[in-house]
Amino acid sequence: MANRHLSRSIVVQSLYEWDFYGCREEKLNEIVERNIKEFAPGIEDTDFIWMLVKGILENLPKIDKIIEKAAPAWPLNQINIIDRNVLRIGIHELLFGNRDEVPPKVAINEAIELAKTFGGESSGKFINGVLGTIYKEIGEPGKEHKKEESGKEESKNEATKADE
Repeated sequence: MANRHLSRSIVVQSLYEWDFYGCREEKLNEIVERNIKEFAPGIEDTDFIWMLVKGILENLPKIDKIIEKAAPAWPLNQINIIDRNVLRIGIHELLFGNRDEVPPKVAINEAIELAKTFGGESSGKFINGVLGTIYKEIGEPGKEHKKEESGKEESKNEATKADE
């Protein structure tokens, strides 16, 4: 298992426990430390784990609003705990993470894999649907530029035809 995937697994397990016991922020560090020791005793670099945990906590109100908007049929408290926290990880990486390190499609695929591993039978599809909606909403980086150039090319072709 790659280090980043293992790190995300530790984060989702830690967020699950934290969420299950009432989201008491002061307990999260203790939970993460324990899970690192239990599930990844040989991991040398834990920076990615802590970056995810801290980034999710800092942006939690924004992330939760995005979930509510992208999945309006599912009030946040009715989304099962695993799916809710996998979405938090995916959204954080998609919107607040470094796109050079973790491209959007990688963030989505990793979230889907976490959902399939830790969630229920339909978790992967649910995560894919919600993150796919968010991804379409924000647009793929660089696509706008390609569309503009394509539009310019079409205009050139039309102008050439009109001159003939």
